[in-house]
Amino acid sequence: MTHPISGCLAAAVTPLTDGGDRLDEGAFQPLTDFLAGAGMDGLLAMGTTGEGVLLTTAERTRVTERFVDAAGGRLRVVAHCGAQTTRDTAALAEHAARAGADGVAVIGPPYFPLDDTAILEHFTAAGRACAPLPFYIYEFAARSGYAVPVRVVEELRERLPNLAGLKVSDAPWERFAPYLIEGLSIFVGPETLIQQGMAHGAVGAVSALATALPELVRDAVRDARPDASERCGAARDRLQRFPFHAALKRLLARRGVAITGDVRGPLRQLTGEEERAFEAVVAEVTLGMTV
Repeated sequence: MTHPISGCLAAAVTPLTDGGDRLDEGAFQPLTDFLAGAGMDGLLAMGTTGEGVLLTTAERTRVTERFVDAAGGRLRVVAHCGAQTTRDTAALAEHAARAGADGVAVIGPPYFPLDDTAILEHFTAAGRACAPLPFYIYEFAARSGYAVPVRVVEELRERLPNLAGLKVSDAPWERFAPYLIEGLSIFVGPETLIQQGMAHGAVGAVSALATALPELVRDAVRDARPDASERCGAARDRLQRFPFHAALKRLLARRGVAITGDVRGPLRQLTGEEERAFEAVVAEVTLGMTV
């Protein structure tokens, strides 16, 4: 495997245009430059924040390529390759390895209540497809509809020499803590748990908030401010009053990144009333930052 990934990773938005119908090819570079300039260690492409499951497989391969090219070695790029079928998941994982990604993450396929055997076989196929690239389980029960059992993770360690760790987005702490498995690199998803997770052995965070407010999350990961996790949580709460994906992209544009606010349906834009309220929230969450 390559050098271990750690630190602060932004769960990057995916730049879109034409009302969300097409990738905005020209926006990947300025977005990546913004994240690198803010001190991010890497980015997760096409996760929940990146609208990954709403993109076609052809679009997803292109997004991986664009982020790898734009990063130019300055950021570690982890491609989320979780898809509805095992075949598509494995194909995306194999492509990510060929395209020069630094890691692959996979969430359990949503909708069907898979048993342990099905989950195990799915992740095994995905991990083998990208080997020897570092492979990460993306644990997010609220999105997949079920949790990946710890016993399945342990069996995957026996099957996959390239299983590097997990990105865990479960909360509260009681649901997060069981995944702090010795010998695996654990990344914290919920911003309010970053400092607690790091204190218990997590190696970093993969944060949606970091795609637009990287300074806050960077401080939480690097322990520059004792109350940094709480500040992150407060900012996220304010932004989640609005359609979150559109709000993040609009905030990025307000911060000087050449990106549209377009999202792919069924995600939606802000209403006129929400737009007016959003202006006040932008002022609150960027207080003291360059906008």
